[in-house]
Amino acid sequence: YLFKKDINRYRAIIKALELRDIIK
Repeated sequence: YLFKKDINRYRAIIKALELRDIIK
């Protein structure tokens, strides 16, 4: 299972990808 730190990092990565797609 994922630790809370891993979940937070995963969410941060998803947000970064979403922002990058919006800027694209």
